[in-house]
Amino acid sequence: MKTLFDKIWDAHVVTTVKEGPSQLYIDRHLCHEVTSPQAFAGLRARGLKVFRPEQTLLTADHNIPTMEQERPIRDEVSRYQVDTLARNAREFGLTYYGLRHSKNGIVHVIGPENGFTQPGMTIVCGDSHTSTHGAFGAIAFGIGTSEVEMVLSSQCILQTRPKTMRINFEGKLREGVSAKDMALYMIWQLTTGGATGYFVEYAGEAVRNLNMEQRMTLCNLSIEMGARGGLIAPDETTFAYLKGREFAPKGERWEEALAYWKTLKSDEGAVFDKEVTFDASQIKPMITYGTNPGMGMPIDGTIPQIDEIDETGKISFEKSLNYMGFKPGQKLEGHPVDYVFLGSCTNGRIEDFRTFANYVKGKRRADNITAWLVPGSWQVRRQIEAEGLDRILEEAGFELRQPGCSACLAMNDDKVPAGKYAVSTSNRNFEGRQGPGARTILASPLVAAAAAVSGRITTPEI
Repeated sequence: MKTLFDKIWDAHVVTTVKEGPSQLYIDRHLCHEVTSPQAFAGLRARGLKVFRPEQTLLTADHNIPTMEQERPIRDEVSRYQVDTLARNAREFGLTYYGLRHSKNGIVHVIGPENGFTQPGMTIVCGDSHTSTHGAFGAIAFGIGTSEVEMVLSSQCILQTRPKTMRINFEGKLREGVSAKDMALYMIWQLTTGGATGYFVEYAGEAVRNLNMEQRMTLCNLSIEMGARGGLIAPDETTFAYLKGREFAPKGERWEEALAYWKTLKSDEGAVFDKEVTFDASQIKPMITYGTNPGMGMPIDGTIPQIDEIDETGKISFEKSLNYMGFKPGQKLEGHPVDYVFLGSCTNGRIEDFRTFANYVKGKRRADNITAWLVPGSWQVRRQIEAEGLDRILEEAGFELRQPGCSACLAMNDDKVPAGKYAVSTSNRNFEGRQGPGARTILASPLVAAAAAVSGRITTPEI
């Protein structure tokens, strides 16, 4: 009896070092401008080519501006990194979706939307949130720069086999509760180290009922509880999403792929190293109050008292609250905010913009709110426009920006000023993550929409 993880891993092992790591074959490799330059320089120094260039896809996302992309990038370092990526793509003969390319976007958005991500694959990228691609029933994980070079040169990587965990979300979600809330609830319960050393499979009724965008959100946040990655068994929802996309199999090859994909599920009776079950009906809209994603609570809850915190965590708890300007026992519902960010590889897809637009329709952006609405790709932006969501947003006082990672990590001009509060749909609320001194409150697109029109942390009216 095998788990889904075991089936995919075993099918990709080339050799195994005795009492050591496995040499794992990699099906898909994604690169962006931040973690790849040294790897390409390493190839150049050794006189090597990219071993299988058709299995590598490059995009610019972290450093690019989200306004006036037709102009040269103003920041010298960012411009150099993007130019270097373009030069490496040309020199090594790789597919590159550069700035203003019709398929440009965040690496973890464009892979799935173009069908480059498929069930049963091993997928890597020099980016921690590569776990996103596990939503398709793939083993997907982030790698370091030296490993990027390893994959480029050999299409293989040395990896120690992780343990397996299954997290079941049984029952139905309440109205207004999303995959982002499921993820923040899970990390709150298990802590940011609760899945360290594990590869997680998500299962249960609530997971099966998620669409692909929502499944990607859930898997995206796996890394925030220490997991090596997360995955979901592919099903009819997966197959319907993939059919007809550019890199997806066509004709007879589609039927062959489909037959294989349908075998990709954990066997009945397969044993996991750890198993956890949550009642999905108990999850409420979630927010964070601190400086890591595990410092979460229901939106109508209160920050814990100091005596509720583990002795080893009290110093970091107090430091975090001091940074955020909050106090133990404080209720955050109704707390004023300054910025709202909708976007990132966590919540920058069409479903997220539909949710946001549907909520703000007929309402107005609060005067105190600066809102950055950043599609995850040009394809997402075109879909927003095709569905008329851009007009709804504009009538409500919002401006749609151009694709990029944006304020998720503030490597471009989209930086939240020091001391300002931002309700963000991204994945991390570390100190300075959205700008030096910025205070980040993680939330779902629905909660972000409610904050954008009320000017404060607000439970959405459903």
